[in-house]
Amino acid sequence: MTQPPTDAPRPLTEADERHLRRAVALAALAREGGDPPFGSLLVGPDGDVLAEAHNTTVTEADISLHPELKLAVWAARELDPDTAAGTTMYTSCQPCGMCAGAIERSFLGRVVYALSTAQLLALKPPAQPPALRTEGPALHDEAAAVVAGYYS
Repeated sequence: MTQPPTDAPRPLTEADERHLRRAVALAALAREGGDPPFGSLLVGPDGDVLAEAHNTTVTEADISLHPELKLAVWAARELDPDTAAGTTMYTSCQPCGMCAGAIERSFLGRVVYALSTAQLLALKPPAQPPALRTEGPALHDEAAAVVAGYYS
C-alpha cells in the first residue's frame, strides 16, 4: 500500500471549515470598514481561538498591517515555540510573501487558506506593478563578517 506524501494536504474537518468561515467573516468586516478584504485567526493546539485580526492597511495607513502578519507577530511575542508549533492559522487568502516569511519565523504549525493567490488575482483588475529592481550580492566579506556565528 502506498502512503501519501507527508506534505499532502489533509482533508478539511468541520472545525477547519468553521474557522475558515470566520476568517472570511473577518475579511468582510475589513471591507466594511474601508480596508482590503482579508481576515485571519489563530487557533491553538486545543482548538481554542487565540487571536483574530483583519486588514487595516488603509484605515491605519500602514502597508504592513495584514492580518496574517499581525497574528504572526503576536504569536512570536506571546507563545512559546512548542505552543506556536501546534497552532493553525486560518486565513481568507493565501499569505503574501511578507506574511509567509513572518509566519515561518514565528514557527506557526499550519496555515489553512480559503482563496489561493491565483484565485485572488483572478478577482482583481489587471495591473502591472512596477518591477522591483534588485542588485547584489555585494560587499560579501563585510556583510558575512556581521552574520558569521550568529546562527550557531
